[in-house]
Amino acid sequence: GGVILGTLIGVLPGIGPVATIAMLLPVTSTLPPVSALIMLAGIYYGAQYGGSTSAILVNLPGESSSVVTTLDGYQMARKGRAGPALAAAGLGSFFAGCVGTLILAAFAPPLTELAFKFGPAEYFSLMILGLIGAVVLASGSLLKAIAMIVLGLLMGLIGTDVNSGVARFSFDIPELTDGVGFVVVAMGVFGYGEIIANLAKNDSDREVFTARWEGLMPTREDIRAMMPAVLRGTALGSVLGVLPGGGAVLAAFASYTIEKKIRLKPGETPLGQGNIRGVAAPESANNAGAQTSFIPLLTLGIPPNAVMALMVGAMTIHNIQPGPQVMTVNPELFWGLIVSMWIGNLMLIVLNLPLIGIWVRLLSVPYHYLFPSIVLFCAIGVYTVNNTTFDIWLVALFGLAGYVFTKLECEPAPLLLGFILGPMLEEYLKRALKLARGDWSVFLTRPLSAALLALGLLLLLLVLLLAIQLLVLLVLLMVQLQITTQNHYWEQLRDLLTKENFLLTMS
Repeated sequence: GGVILGTLIGVLPGIGPVATIAMLLPVTSTLPPVSALIMLAGIYYGAQYGGSTSAILVNLPGESSSVVTTLDGYQMARKGRAGPALAAAGLGSFFAGCVGTLILAAFAPPLTELAFKFGPAEYFSLMILGLIGAVVLASGSLLKAIAMIVLGLLMGLIGTDVNSGVARFSFDIPELTDGVGFVVVAMGVFGYGEIIANLAKNDSDREVFTARWEGLMPTREDIRAMMPAVLRGTALGSVLGVLPGGGAVLAAFASYTIEKKIRLKPGETPLGQGNIRGVAAPESANNAGAQTSFIPLLTLGIPPNAVMALMVGAMTIHNIQPGPQVMTVNPELFWGLIVSMWIGNLMLIVLNLPLIGIWVRLLSVPYHYLFPSIVLFCAIGVYTVNNTTFDIWLVALFGLAGYVFTKLECEPAPLLLGFILGPMLEEYLKRALKLARGDWSVFLTRPLSAALLALGLLLLLLVLLLAIQLLVLLVLLMVQLQITTQNHYWEQLRDLLTKENFLLTMS
C-alpha cells in the first residue's frame, strides 16, 4: 500500500512524500507499530521512484532529488525514448534499493560512526564541494552556471533569519517570511517555464513528442552503458545518504557530476542531450540514499531529513523510543523494516515496469490538452503545500523566470541546488564559527573539512582547466603577433638604412 501510494504521489507534481506522510500520520496510529512504519517507509521510497516519472515525461521534478533526472530523461523522451528512460530509472532504483537495504542491515554501526565525525565545519565544506560540483552540471557557459548558483543562494536567503528572528528580503510580504518553497521554484522554473517556451513558438515549430517509440525497454547497448553508472551511483548514494541534510539530493547531483567527467565512447550521446547514464546514475544514487538515510534514525535516533523527522513522530506515537536500543528492545521493528524494504523494492519494479507503456502513452495526448492538465496539477500541488493562493502567483512568476532562463540558455539545475543548499550552508557556517569563537581557520585545521575543501579546489581547477588553457593560448598568440609585428618594423628600418636617399627619406 505504501509503495503504490508513494509512486502515485511522486508522479503528481508538487505533492511530495513529506506532505503525504504528514497527512497520513494520524491514519497510521490505528495500525500496529511495525505496519505503520513499513507503510510510511514505502511511501518514502515509492515517491523517490515516482518523482522520476514526471521528471522524464514532462520535465517536472516531483522531488528535489529528481531535478538531475530531468537533464537527460526529458531529452530522451523528446527523442521518443521515454520507455528506456523510465525502465533505466526503475531498474537502477531497484538495484540501488536492494544494495542500500543490504548496507543498512550489515554496516549500520560503522556508517553511523562516519556520520559522527561530521561536525558543522565538515558539513559546510561538504556543501561547498556540492556547489562546486554543480558547476559541472551546466552544459553551456561556465559563467552562466556560476551566476545561476549565486542566484539560487540569494533566493535561499529569503525568509526569517534563524539566529536573529529578523525577516530578510521579504519586502513586507507576510507569505515570504517563511521563505520560498522548493516546490514553487521547481514547478515554475521547470514546468511552467517549459510550457511558456513551447506556447511562444508557432504551431508549426511547437515541440510535439514523436509518436514513434523505439521500444519500451532498454536495448543491450543501453544496459551495457548504464550498468557501470548504476554501480557508481549506488556506491555514492549509499555513503552520502547517511549524512544529515539532503544526503540523497547531494548524492544525485554528485553522481551526475561524476558521469559528466567520464570520457564518452565513440558515437555516445553527450550528457545533457539524452544519455541513459544521466538517468540511471542519479536515480540509483537517490534511491540508495533513501535507504541508507534510515541508518542514523534507527541507530542514533537522529533524523537526517524531514521525512525521517516524521518517522520519529510516528515512532513516538507508538511509544517507541528511537535510538541505539531499537535493535535490542524492538528487533522485530528493525528487521521487519529491513525485510519490508526488500519486498517494497520488488513491488516497485513489478508494479512499475508494466506501467511504462501507460506512462509513455500520456505523451500521445495532444499538446493543447496536455499543457492545461500540467498547469492544473502543478497549481493543485503547489496549493496543497501551504494552502495559500500566493504560492500560485509565485509559481507563475517563476514560470516567467524559467522562460527567460530558456531564452538566455541558462541551465536551471544549478539554481535549484544553490537554492536547496543555501540555507544549510549558512546554518553550518554560523554554527561552526560560533563553536570556534569566530576563528575562520577551523575549516582548515579540521582534517576532514580541509580534505573536502581541497577536493573542491581540485574539482574547480579541473573545471577551469579548459578556460585556463584557452587563456594561455590567447596570451601566446598575442606574444607571437607582437614579435611578428616588431620583426616587420625592423625589416622596414633596415631597408630604409640601405637606401642611398636615406636622409631625404628620414626628413
